[in-house]
Formats: sequence, C-alpha cells, structure tokens
Amino acid sequence: MKQIVLASTNQGKVREVAMMVQDMGIEIIPLSETAFQGEIEENGTTFEENAIIKATQVAKTLGVPALADDSGLEIDYLNKEPGIYSARYLGHDTPYAIKNKQILEKLKDVPEEQRTARFVCAMALVLPDGTTKTTQATMEGRIGYEIKGENGFGYDPIFYLPEFGKSSAEISPEQKNAISHRGKALRLMKDKIKELCKDEA
Repeated sequence: MKQIVLASTNQGKVREVAMMVQDMGIEIIPLSETAFQGEIEENGTTFEENAIIKATQVAKTLGVPALADDSGLEIDYLNKEPGIYSARYLGHDTPYAIKNKQILEKLKDVPEEQRTARFVCAMALVLPDGTTKTTQATMEGRIGYEIKGENGFGYDPIFYLPEFGKSSAEISPEQKNAISHRGKALRLMKDKIKELCKDEA
C-alpha cells in the first residue's frame, strides 16, 4: 500500500495525516487531486458511520484505498453539540471565527467545571474490495473563555487544554499530533495498515 486517498478537502487534515504517516512510506493523496466528482452525503448518525460512508464512496469510485475521518467537537453543557454536525454548525459556509464566537457566547456565564468538552475522531480505511478498518479516539479538554492561538484550525482556538495551560491552537503541530483525537485514531489505524501490508506480502 503505497498511496492512500484521504477523503477530505480540509487542508489542515491533509497536512496532519500526511505528517503522521510519512515514516511508513505511504503517500497521502488529497481528494482534490483525484478524479473524484460529486458530493458525499454524510447521513450517518455517528462519527464512525460518516467516516465509513466517505471512505467507501471514494474507494469504490476510484478503485484505490481510501481513508476518511469524521471528527467534531462535543460540548457537554450543550448536550454534546455540535457533535457530528461540527462542520455544518450554523451553516456549512459559516467561518469558524463566527462559530467560535457563538459558542463562547452560549457559554459566557458557565463556570469552568461545566465547560468540559472533547474532540472526537472516527477513522475508516476502506479498500477497493470492501475491506473496512475503523478506529476512534478523543482529546479531552474544556471550552476556554476567549479565542486564542494561530495554529490548528476549526474549533482549536477555543478548545483549552488544562495540561498545557493553552488552547489547542497555541501548541505546536508536533505537540498536537501527540495528544489529539486525530493523532490517536491515526496511530491506531497505522497498526491496522501494518497488518494489512503484512497480509499483502
């Protein structure tokens, strides 16, 4: 397995995943650089279902191994919103700067101990023959009180990591990959990819 298409157009995700599998000699091909056409309807009810839907459609259409993740932010005080709708929260084209401000506004009088939240990542690797491998992991933290940091993307600037005393947009990409939901899910997936490569050999 020399190449895997990442079923995402999010350049932040592409960079994170490519960085984490470079030691395996696997090239990550962004979906935008393939002949894939059309929209993928993410109509699953869980992160895992949506990841499988995306990877399956790409693998079947292109005839190559496809990796997809579905990830999002769960805020306990907001009944785990935005959850699987994280990317579409307040509208698909709404900038994250506006989404983040809206969330901070909703939590403005909420005490620290009730601001618990987590990033969730489910990952699915689907081969052209339909073989499917999945993993899931979380990164626990809290919703901060302000937008801070230039690293990362999405909700990172409002996601506070008590162990660092910083938002996940203030730590380095290397630090983030070591503890992030996507980093953990991808490390679990790397083990499954290694098993598949052994089977191929």
